[in-house]
Amino acid sequence: MSLLEQIGGPADLKAVPADQIGDLAQEIRDFLVNAVSRTGGHLGPNLGVVELTIALHRVFDSPRDAIIFDTGHQSYVHKILTGRQDFSALRSRGGLSGYPSRAESPHDVVENSHASTSLSWAHGIAKGRAIAGHRRHTVAVIGDGALTGGMAWEALNNIAADKSLPLVLVVNDNERSYAPTIGGLAEHLSTLRTTQGYEQFLDWGKHTLRRAPVVGGAMERALHGVKKGIKDVVAPQGLFEDLGLKYIGPIDGHDSAALEAALRRAKAFGGPVLVHVLTQKGRGYEPARQDEADQFHAVGVINPETGLPFEIAGRSWTDEFSDAMVEIGAERRDVVGVTAAMLIPVGLGAFAKAYPDRIIDVGIAEQHAVTMASGMAFAGLHPVVAVYATFLNRAFDQLLMDAALHQAGVTIVLDRAGITGPDGASHHGMWDMSICGVIPGLRLNAPRDGQSVARALREAVDVADGPTVIRFPKGSVAAPIEAVRSIGPLDVVADHTDGAEADMLIVAVGSMVATAITVAGKLAAEGQKVMVVDPRWVVPVAPELVDLARGVGRIAVIEDNVAVGGVGEQVVAALRADGNPATTSVFAIPREFLHHATRGQVLDQIGLTPDAIAAALAR
Repeated sequence: MSLLEQIGGPADLKAVPADQIGDLAQEIRDFLVNAVSRTGGHLGPNLGVVELTIALHRVFDSPRDAIIFDTGHQSYVHKILTGRQDFSALRSRGGLSGYPSRAESPHDVVENSHASTSLSWAHGIAKGRAIAGHRRHTVAVIGDGALTGGMAWEALNNIAADKSLPLVLVVNDNERSYAPTIGGLAEHLSTLRTTQGYEQFLDWGKHTLRRAPVVGGAMERALHGVKKGIKDVVAPQGLFEDLGLKYIGPIDGHDSAALEAALRRAKAFGGPVLVHVLTQKGRGYEPARQDEADQFHAVGVINPETGLPFEIAGRSWTDEFSDAMVEIGAERRDVVGVTAAMLIPVGLGAFAKAYPDRIIDVGIAEQHAVTMASGMAFAGLHPVVAVYATFLNRAFDQLLMDAALHQAGVTIVLDRAGITGPDGASHHGMWDMSICGVIPGLRLNAPRDGQSVARALREAVDVADGPTVIRFPKGSVAAPIEAVRSIGPLDVVADHTDGAEADMLIVAVGSMVATAITVAGKLAAEGQKVMVVDPRWVVPVAPELVDLARGVGRIAVIEDNVAVGGVGEQVVAALRADGNPATTSVFAIPREFLHHATRGQVLDQIGLTPDAIAAALAR
């Protein structure tokens, strides 16, 4: 049996002799490369935390001691060491989640895969246990990228005031999130990496004073003076220690003995301790180390020998946005790009290369991104803030009170809108249109194909009196969908009426246009007179759509947003306000958290397929 095959849980791991930990780490890396290359997933982050995760489970007693992984995409090693070594269906329906999952194991605490939350979770758990009289350790593992999020610093501010809580905060510093971490914090951590240890200098000071003719209380006063002087000059960890946090590090995150020793010191301290650990993303896998973009942060199915994908998916929605941004950037110097630590995933990499003085990466700080963009709009620019749709949730207040209230000409571009699939509940972009629908003055466009992305972006950056939002899904774009004709801002994309009055009007939103066209074809084959319209700018509801719906007996809305507060509900409200008595059906995402599966499987599960919708409308 291999060492890994003998690990059924943390107790087995603790029994492994120290001199065999290196062999176990190598077995885990081999396992990860072979398994994740077959399923896709977050390979690079997990290769970087092998020794760290082993050390955590050897020093602490999970699940009695809670171990919380910020973001959670680096929890694969944790899963392996807690009895979950069947990765054959990772991120697939019925298989392991790509993030911690309470349904899988009592060792998993926080499922939310949004960054910068672990310190608040850890503080809450530790505080709650203390109030209940339970003395247990709580450990949070947060990356240097996630530490750029404002919520992490709100937590640090409060943790520092609870000096007796047994909290261990592990900063997993690999100088990256998706791409290299930037900003003042990144520069500070870089200084810590390259500065000789404060405690080494303090030991030198103690040794020097002991040899000097200093007696009595003078020794203590002199030592304090040496300590303060050294701290001010050579101890950049003062940023954390001045907050009241004990600092240990930096520690080589691939030295198992050093890691265990540091974590045991932290465990014994009795109060909040920050352990600064240096790791390498993609450690031990040469294709990841050679990738300068994101070091295999997330991969699809790849050849494990080369790291290359087996299939090229073709152009994506993100590619269409990327090209449009570069073209518009050449025409308008007032257009700038803003990203929240996701330059490459959201398609701003080419814009950054072409116009390096007009790209701003704010770190994992969506709230700051939107408010800063509002300030840039006031200064005469037109910022384009590109984030994943699921992360817009974090900047709702800023979009409402800073952008919309101040009528700021800011464009928000939402990648991965709708059902995304394998990453599960927290990554579906299914709330954005409901969020945006309550914001006065906001306009939202849902492109139906690649050409529509470029058209929407050009129209959006021309808007200077309020925020605009563009949202599109994950994956490859299909062939362009040409309009049959236009009615003002509306595109008629299918017309089976033969010039007569329509029996049914289908309002199709964004990526669901293709589905709606197929539905209309099925209904037309049964003799119904059906028209499909793409409103393009779906929030607010266009007056032309209200006019078009007059006299139509039945109306259906198809969208990939949660039904509550979505486009469908807004269309229904607009029709009722117009006195339209038409029967209206809304096909949307139910108000529930949807587990990981392929996009097609999830759409089938919730009834957003052509067959299911056509069957419902044919009744």
